[in-house]
Amino acid sequence: MRLLWAPWRIEYIRSPKHNGCIFCDFPKENKDEERLILYKGKNAFIIMNNYPYNPGHVMIAPYRHVGKWEDLTDEELLEIMKLSQLIIKALKKAMNPDGFNMGVNLGRVAGAGIDDHVHLHVVPRWNGDTNFMPVLTNTKVIPESLEEAYKELKKAIDEVLASE
Repeated sequence: MRLLWAPWRIEYIRSPKHNGCIFCDFPKENKDEERLILYKGKNAFIIMNNYPYNPGHVMIAPYRHVGKWEDLTDEELLEIMKLSQLIIKALKKAMNPDGFNMGVNLGRVAGAGIDDHVHLHVVPRWNGDTNFMPVLTNTKVIPESLEEAYKELKKAIDEVLASE
């Protein structure tokens, strides 16, 4: 069995939590850059993960507060999938990853940090992006600030949308 160690995530586990639901509250605040919201659609939006596994780690969530994947409407499901295509194009343009992990953690036992509002994770991956730092020093190297990654991805999304 292979184990995935993510000791840098302890910062998220121990950090003060938002009082409420970030997926419900953040899109309403009109602080998109501060809240790392990259794109707002009709039924769903793209937000950067504040505690990423890799640079460019984003989440796509419906606006509606829904905790079960099977309770999403057809419109929400379709838009989440369409937004996953958009962000993959933008990530390729801005960061040139070699691949992606995409997934949904349904329920706390499955790893959901926020288990009462479903969301899809898109994590860009690069050949060789696992290295000795997490193993030897319990340190994950994220080579770019969230603010810089936000600007890059926002620009790439605008460029992708303009070319379609």
